Amino acid sequence: MAKIWLSIDVELLSGKGNSLWPRPGRTFAVGPAHSFADFAEAINSAFARWDLAHLSVFTLADGRVITDEASAEEFSASEFGPVQETFDFARVKVTREVKPGDEFQFTFDLGDNWTHRCAVSEWKIDPNLIFDAMPDHPVAIWGWGAMPDQYGRRWATDDGSEPTPPEPDTADPMTQVVWPDEDEQPFVDAREIRAATATKDADRLITAVRGKHIDEALQLLGAGLSMALDQDRDSAKPIVVWVLNRLTCREFPGDSKLHEALAARLRGEPAPGIDLDVDIEMLSMTHEGSFEESDGGYLDLRTGDVIDSMVVDYGDSGIDFDEDPDRFVRFYGAETKDGWNDMHAFVSGLRDPEIRDRGLMAIEGRGAFRRFRRFTDDLDLGDRWFQFSEDRKYGRARLILAENGIRVV
Repeated sequence: MAKIWLSIDVELLSGKGNSLWPRPGRTFAVGPAHSFADFAEAINSAFARWDLAHLSVFTLADGRVITDEASAEEFSASEFGPVQETFDFARVKVTREVKPGDEFQFTFDLGDNWTHRCAVSEWKIDPNLIFDAMPDHPVAIWGWGAMPDQYGRRWATDDGSEPTPPEPDTADPMTQVVWPDEDEQPFVDAREIRAATATKDADRLITAVRGKHIDEALQLLGAGLSMALDQDRDSAKPIVVWVLNRLTCREFPGDSKLHEALAARLRGEPAPGIDLDVDIEMLSMTHEGSFEESDGGYLDLRTGDVIDSMVVDYGDSGIDFDEDPDRFVRFYGAETKDGWNDMHAFVSGLRDPEIRDRGLMAIEGRGAFRRFRRFTDDLDLGDRWFQFSEDRKYGRARLILAENGIRVV
């Protein structure tokens, strides 16, 4: 069973020749193992002293003085006043010298004389009830009042001769509800994600996403995060968990399939589906129509190759579909409405309400794609839109894989 600790109220009475009212204070929990040196350090810390190259002196009600060893010898050799017993405060335990109801004095800096009353409460403390882990030093557990600077400075360069500088017209950014401002944080560089994934560099991938907005690149991250889990699970796991949460909230095309696959990898299980290495970027380009004449394509279930339907139509594929009809899976190209839905989702996610409303107006009616392109150009949103639309296309490509029983990461 832990020993009972003392509760000691410490109030700052005066300093630099001035009395303080109301008096600021702190309540400390002090245990049997704590010395007066420990208590002095805790008081000076709680009372915001930053220059600690000054004496700390305790004076008990019976006149005994407790301070550091060198100063204790000087006090004992004083030629004035009554005979004083002086002790080294690194050796003397607080709970052995004071008891509930006692009062004693603490003074910091004998030049400026920051003087405190220390009053031991009648109520003792069971540390097991207030601490998760037992502290090795006295701890402030309650407090009140504003602490004056030990040199009376009101701002960093205050020398006492200048008037108070004017308060800024705008609030400091750190006082905002969210800091740092999310709008000022950079978006992830898609090129870095692709490069890190292609070179199987988990460290590079993790560095690329830390501190970045990645909501518009979740699908792009799929294969890279799977690789990172294999290489450096401890570092990749928090990012994968974050991505899983965002996929659940976002619910874009293919998000649920990627969530299922990444969650399996996080559990150490194989991703669902046939283990086939498909170039998701090529599949996406072919599905969305890299050429106006194309209308989707074929997946080779033996090699994972993606074949554009236009190549097949012109007879340049060198594939005999009749020879092995079950080897190839046909998929058709994306529809125009998919592109419009992408624009609508992008505009709806813009944080500025005026810009959002302007974007929503741009995509209504005939000529929506042309007006939307002008909208993104005018507001310098082109790069962000490109990444957003690519991520949506990746999601649709993963749907094709899932529909044909092929793993999606």
